Amino acid sequence: MQHAFLGRLPVYAYRLAVALALSAGPGAAAQAAYPEAPVSLVVGFAAGGPTDAMARVIATELSEQLKQSVIVENKPGAGSNIAAAQVARAKPDGHTLLMVAVTSAINQTLYAKPGFNLGQDFAPVGLVGKVPSLLVVNPSLPVHSVAELVDYARQHPGKLTFASSGNGTSIHIAGEMFRSAADIDVTHVPFKGSAPAGVAVMGGQVSYMFDNVPTVWPFVQSGRMRALAVTTRDRLASAPDLPTMAESGFPEFDVASWYGLIAPAGTPPQVIKTLDQALQAVIARPDFQQRMQGMGVLVQPGSPAEFGAFMNAETERWAPIVRASGARID
Repeated sequence: MQHAFLGRLPVYAYRLAVALALSAGPGAAAQAAYPEAPVSLVVGFAAGGPTDAMARVIATELSEQLKQSVIVENKPGAGSNIAAAQVARAKPDGHTLLMVAVTSAINQTLYAKPGFNLGQDFAPVGLVGKVPSLLVVNPSLPVHSVAELVDYARQHPGKLTFASSGNGTSIHIAGEMFRSAADIDVTHVPFKGSAPAGVAVMGGQVSYMFDNVPTVWPFVQSGRMRALAVTTRDRLASAPDLPTMAESGFPEFDVASWYGLIAPAGTPPQVIKTLDQALQAVIARPDFQQRMQGMGVLVQPGSPAEFGAFMNAETERWAPIVRASGARID
């Protein structure tokens, strides 16, 4: 009896293997075929802006790596919340991605109902890079360092103003961080975008502002703005003599815009792995790094897990700063 039973065992094993293959085959084949259709890269800002420009470079490079079209889809509105909510609700198959930025971390606290949870509704793919900002002043202001700006503000309470691209933007929050850390009496003046804010600083209507390096650097070079410090921990390779905010007396000041790729939560791990490998291959290319450097982006490679932890840390870091600023959108 024992030998007869063992003789039949291979038959049972064979039938089981066939059953498993039939049940797993279509899903495995579909997963292996990824991407089997064009991939949509959703951007929460209008065409022509820095996030859109970066997304289009990424889309072109990823298309080559994935052997499939990656199409940028602009969905501006509500500080990028509309785009994030759309991707959060998309089918989790890797064919809809979000070009996420620091605004999504800020919006978790800024908006009463952002429409998504950054830490729960998405599967991180990877960080692309960070964009430092500069503290710039109107050249007529008699200050040439952060310390001199703080002293001048304290000697003239209520006189100085700082511009931003709008309430609750990263530029605004950076200004609020500085005001709080320096304990100075200055007035925030919001504008509809960084371009008019910069014009106001150059025209002398506003005293100073924080803004991304690519936006203000041409005006610094032309003498229409004066740069006092860079907001990241490290100095800029393109301006090695410009000190950091940390070196200027604010050791905890580390602010940068950042950009990365995320997919809807529930996206299969193998799909995330494929996207991660494609992204890392793009980031590793010297020509890509040069293009990013030309856009003011410091490329920051890392794993999906590292990017997920980074986004969670950013959400937690910005929350008390946003609350302290008083900015709130219901």
